Amino acid sequence: MFRWASGHAGGYLSRQRREWNQALKRDYELYLLLIPVIAFFVVFSYMPMYGLQIAFKDYTPAISMEAAPWVGLKHLERFLHSFYFDRVIRNTLVMSLYNLAIMIPAPILLALLFNEVRRKQARVTLQVVSYAPYFVSTVVLASMVVMFLTPGTGFINTILQWLGYARDTSILSVPSAFKHIYVWSEAWKNIGWDSIIYTAAIAGVPQELYEVARLDGASKLKQIRYVTLPCIAPTITILAIMAIGGVLNVGYEKVFLLQNTSNLEASEVISTYVYKSGLEQAQYSFASMVGLFNNVINFAILVLANQLSHRIGETSLW
Repeated sequence: MFRWASGHAGGYLSRQRREWNQALKRDYELYLLLIPVIAFFVVFSYMPMYGLQIAFKDYTPAISMEAAPWVGLKHLERFLHSFYFDRVIRNTLVMSLYNLAIMIPAPILLALLFNEVRRKQARVTLQVVSYAPYFVSTVVLASMVVMFLTPGTGFINTILQWLGYARDTSILSVPSAFKHIYVWSEAWKNIGWDSIIYTAAIAGVPQELYEVARLDGASKLKQIRYVTLPCIAPTITILAIMAIGGVLNVGYEKVFLLQNTSNLEASEVISTYVYKSGLEQAQYSFASMVGLFNNVINFAILVLANQLSHRIGETSLW
């Protein structure tokens, strides 16, 4: 029995090897196209991982990375017991979860609305208008937000004055308003672009299903509920898992550009804390450990969300 199983497995592997060799000879041009992609990830993603060892060392530029003394989890303990730990984690989670609550359903809703526009020219125009903000750089976007909220000249501040909410200082100086400014400016920039993949998924829904639903007397809302959403559910699940996997990755560029001394209490997140600790204060080992902590937590959340999705809906990344 053992010999039969071994021979069967060997035959299977031999057949798989032959099929692989045939595919390689037939489509070798396509495989050659993978070389630049693989080289990119090896050079810029995997080789830098060698430097993660400084997170467990007391590294300074005066000595080589290999010569720096090992300190184990000293920097992690320092971060967990630091004065800023609670604030940084709280701000990161609040802004990230708030952003997820808006950016997961909003692109789906926008794609559904685009799908209901019957005039092709009107639909294309609306889509282009919604995509355009995505190509505005983060620096320009942050500058626009600052100008719009400037007292006296900013049009948003002027509208608030008309409504009776006059302020002598910018709304950016109000800590409680920072998360709303960040999330809704992020939504304005990305919602149209994020809707593209949902629009493509909706376009792939068989029209026969809509015809059957109409014959059964289903309204537009019922067609969306019982036909469109179930058909694009795998796409929604995959993108939601990927978004949840980056729950602690609040991009530092816009946060850093919108920060000031007045809103720092509500705007300091892990990414800006790492940037300031590593580059401004030259605490390279400490900043590396905080960044590693952030990525490990994100990876754990990604695995958990993927397994939960696989058990509930049988749709997952792997």
